[in-house]
This record gives sequence, structure tokens and C-alpha cells, in this order.
Amino acid sequence: MIWNELKRPFLILAPMEGVTDIIFREIVATAGRPDLFYTEFTNVSSYASEKGRANALERLEIREAEKPIIAQIWGKNPEHFSVISSALESLGFSGIDLNMGCPDKNVNRAGGGAAMIRTPELAVECFRKAKESTNLPVSIKTRLGWSKVEEYKDWLSTLLAEHPAALTVHLRTKKEMSKVPAHYELIPEIIKLRNEISPETKLIINGDIKTKAEALALYEKYPEVDGFMIGRGVFANPYCFTDHIATREELMNLLYKHLDLFEKHPYGSFEPLKHFFKIYVNNFPGAAELRAKLMETHSVEEAREVLKDA
Repeated sequence: MIWNELKRPFLILAPMEGVTDIIFREIVATAGRPDLFYTEFTNVSSYASEKGRANALERLEIREAEKPIIAQIWGKNPEHFSVISSALESLGFSGIDLNMGCPDKNVNRAGGGAAMIRTPELAVECFRKAKESTNLPVSIKTRLGWSKVEEYKDWLSTLLAEHPAALTVHLRTKKEMSKVPAHYELIPEIIKLRNEISPETKLIINGDIKTKAEALALYEKYPEVDGFMIGRGVFANPYCFTDHIATREELMNLLYKHLDLFEKHPYGSFEPLKHFFKIYVNNFPGAAELRAKLMETHSVEEAREVLKDA
């Protein structure tokens, strides 16, 4: 099982909608790969329908070089969790992760993501259906609660009672989003819950961890945590899984590679690609002006011309 093969403390790139697609995962791997990748999350109901399956499979496309990689899925229909879970092993994944923490309004309105915190019985049913339909280890990513921090006691206890292979806890509630500091003070209590209820479950901490150094510092303080997940930190530094400090030239090379990959493997429209520009064009003289010009482009060719002129 992949979770037992990883050396502690292992580092993971957090699954982020519209960010951690197959192209950006290759960029991160070029800069310095984490110990484990996750896909963007895929709607189980989309996969279960003829109309939506093609789109779902596109989101689940992976490269051999990315392995080990975990497929993250979300939804609220237990039978659909069963359908997709039974297929993921044949697609080359090392595990399945159930998203029970996404705060997106549309996802929550559909009953998925963090909304599952409010329907614990349904959450358990979905987990059980996924687990019984696959030989892959099944894990969960969630938050402390919906609106109150103290919800974590009952909510995490409910999940741990199902003995997931791993449990990732974003140390904020859905209501808090990312507007407050992560509640690191609760790590000892969460470790205690894990040890009492499901000691075999790997515990992963997520929230405000931006670099490998920060993850190692937390591990030194909380050595019973198994792994750490970095999300937004990759926007500040795509080399965040290493100790390397990138030069401007290296960042520009990553941007050119991103443009090349997008051209070879167009992943939707060009507009969302602009969200990535700030990762590479930042913190150097003239960066703001260059980034502004790039934001006015409408194609890979135009972006290359702007970079050439710069």
C-alpha cells in the first residue's frame, strides 16, 4: 500500500481546482516533485453518466512519471462513488481520496465537499461504498468543521471510526475559508483522536504550510504527524518541495515550459492559464509591468511575443 511506502514526513501537493491539472503537475515535478501527487477533484456523478464521463476521464488523465498519484473524487451519491472507485485502479492510481472539505459554494450546494460535514451519515455511506468497490487504499481530505472549530471532535471521530488509509485535515472550518490562521494548536488533540480510534491511519496536516522547511519544522514539533500538504505555497514558489531558491531565469524557463505543454495538451481555454503567470513573473524589477502585459494576451503565441520583447 502506497501509504506505507512513503518515508515520513512525506510531502504532498494539495489538490486545487483549476490548478493541479496534468500540466501544472508536470511543472511542479520539473521544479522538484513532492512525495505524492493528487489530481484535481472529479465529480463521481459526472463519471457515472455517459454525458459526463469523457470530461471526468480528462481530469483523471495521468502520466507514468507522476506516479505515485492519488485520484481525488467528490459527490454525494454513494452508488456513484462505487462506480468510479471500481475503475480507478485500472487507470493507474495508487489510491483514492474523498474530498469532504472543499468550501466552494457550488460544490457545497450540490451536497459535496465540506457540505458532507453536515451529513455525516451520508459521508460514511459514501466512504464505505468507495472502499468496498476497490482494492486501492481509500483516504479522506476534510476540514475541522462547518462553522465551529469544536466540531472537529465529533466529525473527525466519525471519519476515523471508518479507518481510512489516511486522513488529511485542513486546520480551518468551512466558514473560516483561509481568512484566519490555521489552528495548529489543535494538532495534539487530533493526534490523540487518531491514536485512540484508528492508529493505522496516516495523519496529514494542511493549512498555511508554504515550504519544505516549514513542514519539517512542524514535524519536529509534532513527530506523530505522518505528512504535510502544501497548497497555496506553490504559488509563491514552485520549488517549495525543495530547499532551492529559484532564479529569475529558472522561473522564466518554467513559464516557457508551461506554455509549451499547454500548446501540446490544451486544457480548456487560454484564459485560465493566466492565473499561473503570477507564479513565474514575480518579485523582480519590472515583474508587475510584464505580468500586466501578459494578462492582456489571448493566446500562447501572444504570450511568447510579450516575453520575447521583455
